[in-house]
Amino acid sequence: MSKLVLLTSVLVSACVVGSAETETSTGQAITACPAGVPASLAPAADQDLAFALDATGVQKYACNTSGAWAFIAPEADLGHNGQVFVHHYAGPTWEWLDGSTVVGAKVAGATVDPTAIPWLLLRATSHNDIDGKMTDITSIQRLVTTGGLAPAGACTPGDTADVPYTAQYFFYRTKTDHLENNVRCGAQ
Repeated sequence: MSKLVLLTSVLVSACVVGSAETETSTGQAITACPAGVPASLAPAADQDLAFALDATGVQKYACNTSGAWAFIAPEADLGHNGQVFVHHYAGPTWEWLDGSTVVGAKVAGATVDPTAIPWLLLRATSHNDIDGKMTDITSIQRLVTTGGLAPAGACTPGDTADVPYTAQYFFYRTKTDHLENNVRCGAQ
């Protein structure tokens, strides 16, 4: 499979360290960061943007025994220009078309839009045994979210709801040489 090269439609902001663009192994540019990423969501200095993808899917909720909505899992496809490269599901897990996966754990979150799920910084906690695109991913950001919040009000235990959401996911790899050139959304 050819390497994914993504030119996102977001504006490059001053929130990045190093250049506003980074290069893939094919030498083509990846537009870096959306505006307004909180510093609390910046990956560590040794992280460098590998690629970014747009997500469309649902946040799954179930009504618990106390009559309140509880988050269950995401279910989304990530891609660019109508081509899907990643399936995102419980864990949270991101699985590339080549079968490689990365599982993340929340490090920090920020409510940027009160009508949407929070923006997040996650760290990779595990990978499967398939060597592929997700093998060396070490940090993930969920940014530019719309929708996805739990339904308002009480519910009947046993009810479920799939709430549509969109987001942009930014995937990072560890790069320790020339830290000043690492592109990290939210870094000051």
